[in-house]
Amino acid sequence: MDETLKSLGVSITHGLSTAEVAERTAKYGLNQLQEAPKRTFLQMVIDQLKGFVIILLIVAAVISGILGEWVDACAILLIVVLNAVMGVIQESRAEEALASLKKMASPEAHVIRDGKRSSIPATQLVPGDVVFLEAGNFIPADLRLVESVNLRVEEAALTGESLPIQKNANVVLKSSVHVGDMTNCAFMGTLANYGRGIGVVTATGMSTQLGHIATMLQEVENEETPLQKKLDNLGKTLGYACLGVCALVFITGILRAGDITKLDAEHWVNQFMVAVSLAIAAVPEGLPAIVTISLALGMREMVNRHALIRRLSSVETLGSATVICTDKTGTLTQNEMTVTRLWVDGQFFDITGTGYATEGKFLVDGNEIDLANYPAAKTALWVGMLNNDAHLEVADQEDEKGVRIIGDPTEASLLVAAAKAGATLNEVNTSFPRTAEIPFDSDRKRMVTLHEAMAANAEDFSPYYHPSSSERYTAVVKGAPDVVLSLCKYMQSMDDQKTIPMDDEMRARVLAANDKMTKDALRVLGLAFRTVDAHPGDENLTALEEDLVFVGLIGMIDPPRTEVKSALLKARHAGIRTVMITGDYPNTARAIGESIGLIEPGHAVFTGAQINELSDEELRKAAATTDVYARVSPEHKMRIVDALRANGQIVAMTGDGVNDAPAIKRADIGIAMGITGTDVAKQTADMVLTDDNYASIVAAVEQGRVIYSNIRKFVYFLISCNLAEILIIFIPTLLGLGSPLTAIQLLWLNLVSDGAPALALGTEKGDPDLMDQKPRPTNEPIINKKMAIGVAIQTVVDTCTTLSAYIIGFLMVNGQTIDMIFDQNMDFTMAHTMAFVTLSLSELIRAYAARSERYSVFKIGFFSNKWMNLAVLASFLLVMFVVYVPFLNPIFNTQPLLLEEWLEVVPLFLIPFAAAELIKRFVFSRD
Repeated sequence: MDETLKSLGVSITHGLSTAEVAERTAKYGLNQLQEAPKRTFLQMVIDQLKGFVIILLIVAAVISGILGEWVDACAILLIVVLNAVMGVIQESRAEEALASLKKMASPEAHVIRDGKRSSIPATQLVPGDVVFLEAGNFIPADLRLVESVNLRVEEAALTGESLPIQKNANVVLKSSVHVGDMTNCAFMGTLANYGRGIGVVTATGMSTQLGHIATMLQEVENEETPLQKKLDNLGKTLGYACLGVCALVFITGILRAGDITKLDAEHWVNQFMVAVSLAIAAVPEGLPAIVTISLALGMREMVNRHALIRRLSSVETLGSATVICTDKTGTLTQNEMTVTRLWVDGQFFDITGTGYATEGKFLVDGNEIDLANYPAAKTALWVGMLNNDAHLEVADQEDEKGVRIIGDPTEASLLVAAAKAGATLNEVNTSFPRTAEIPFDSDRKRMVTLHEAMAANAEDFSPYYHPSSSERYTAVVKGAPDVVLSLCKYMQSMDDQKTIPMDDEMRARVLAANDKMTKDALRVLGLAFRTVDAHPGDENLTALEEDLVFVGLIGMIDPPRTEVKSALLKARHAGIRTVMITGDYPNTARAIGESIGLIEPGHAVFTGAQINELSDEELRKAAATTDVYARVSPEHKMRIVDALRANGQIVAMTGDGVNDAPAIKRADIGIAMGITGTDVAKQTADMVLTDDNYASIVAAVEQGRVIYSNIRKFVYFLISCNLAEILIIFIPTLLGLGSPLTAIQLLWLNLVSDGAPALALGTEKGDPDLMDQKPRPTNEPIINKKMAIGVAIQTVVDTCTTLSAYIIGFLMVNGQTIDMIFDQNMDFTMAHTMAFVTLSLSELIRAYAARSERYSVFKIGFFSNKWMNLAVLASFLLVMFVVYVPFLNPIFNTQPLLLEEWLEVVPLFLIPFAAAELIKRFVFSRD
């Protein structure tokens, strides 16, 4: 401590001078976190236009406009604009993690400068400033404490430690100490919730522990999600294939015309338009917009499952997660200390109820008991209430727990336990007002309070304790069991509250009970009292710690969430491993992990100190069989995430504190807690849980799988449609038959017959066995082997039926001579119309079959998706619109169909649907 003051050149009584402050401000800068430059609106728009498919669409639109095809050009650009607008709206929630970190700094600080105490903005602090701390103050900078009086600091947001940390300015620590164990320091952004202290500033701004995290946050780059990579690769593949086929068709058409030196400009333009038509057929114009809209719909469903999505492209990533890295405090546990066990004179009492709800039962050997028959147990609760600085208040009506705590969570849990027995703090405090105390001290490991009995009648002395004499003062003690036990001469007996002399056997029984409780991850306190006939005086309070009566042990724990165990089992059944990463101690973390079934047989528990001894490669190997990491720092969390990802895992990282932010950002999908989570964690994460419920993570995983499954469905549907359109144009063009479909018909097909049903596929609820399947391999493309086979079969069937309709339509108008189809002067309007209607309606009816990859549409319900019904109906009407509305016929090169033509068309457009159902039966259903 003295060395710190000397190295910083400051006097504890005088503080820094004005000149020194100015000099150090110039050297170290303001005490604030630096923010990374934010993306501009233009940058966000440009990011939306970088996709290969989008670039192809823009080029196609420009070429169409140059050639005078304004309808095509405008329709394509409309798709591009729609996709960009949807993306920018979602991505406009720019990264604000560092801004949130900055806000966590205390708005003001109480310092001494020039020998005078004053209040200044925290941003003006410099190293060497002497800062005064009181309960309720945010720590404004990193401090080396020089004085502490019962000071406790809530560091859960920084270290993950669930309990307030007792600070001791007099402790001298080794140089290599985990930040959670630096009890002689206080850190920026944490909260003093009890006691008071004085500290000297050792680091400000980006040099603080909080600033260190902010630096790591800046260094973590945003990576493309697996979905983005797969769709981009798919777009590039389609684009390159499209360019190759277009070039082949263009060259073939030119060469078939004979001597290219004698070709007129019109022939060159016609061949170029055929190539453009093929490009329109090849590029799925609706794919980017449908993906964006589908993800947006998925986001809405996520909200219903208590999850807010900040990045659209991250919605599906959770569905491919193979590992969920989760914090313990507040995520797996309730973040509410709860007394669950009481031991008095060899008898264990179990106390039901979790959190701060004041309803619960007392059990002995699993049977509910009337506590009135166990006065010694009541005495233990009475001691816990008297020796207590916490308070319970009636909570808001919206709070289902009924009460909220003020003060230390551990002490509050004692009040809640007593409340379950029917006691109220006001009642006890009225009967036994506190007259003196010795506050808890980390060295003494105990707290002593002295109370005067105000009841005249001994029987009214306490609802729980009836003394055998007329002593008017009672001293009560709570603290570390071994320490309290060492001060006791007597022990409270279960028999009529008699006190009996303490012997070695009794002490051994107490210590054995303590060991049993600590092995169950309980935090255990020893309870004792004694009665005296007079106040000993403030200078002789330590005399009260002699000849105490040992009452019992009381154990508490931050209990697991009730729904966590079943959620973990569901996740494991789905092939998803859960890893606990916490700042808590190993024994506690292990016990919690074992109680909820998180730790698998043969898997290990690692500490941050052990991680420090491992190389990255060693950690990668250890990560495969380690389920719990305890006493870890932010750097450890990032290394753990990196190790898991190096093993080929898709990692979801959950957390709620500042310490979780870098790892949240590093992971494939970052998840923050919405209730207990800090703003930093929320703004860094891709997803925020609105109910802090681990079960909601598993529900979100399921929805993520549904979304990805739906994306696969409409990609399969669209690609098979587009490939069929390519062959429908490519084959006749190579044979010299001309194009069965015009460019405007192709665009209408892609936007109406393909686009609307594909969008409806994005609203499917998912197959019933979706969570029985293992996570997708990380390197599996969207179009895997089975889907490729299905696409090939479906493409051939669609092509054959459409070309058949084209030939039938030609022959119905031009007679039965097939050779005449090579004569481009013949009437092809009916042929174009029948090909257009056959392909359009076959795609509409086949959309129903695409609703599931493995289950028949008749099993899941043909009309069970109302959006599909509406989409198909609307698309059917639009197709009929361009066929039967006279002024649209010349634009779309169509003519009305009569009954005779319909009798030919109907069987043809039903064939692709039948093929789709057979593909599911014989291709997709095979393992």
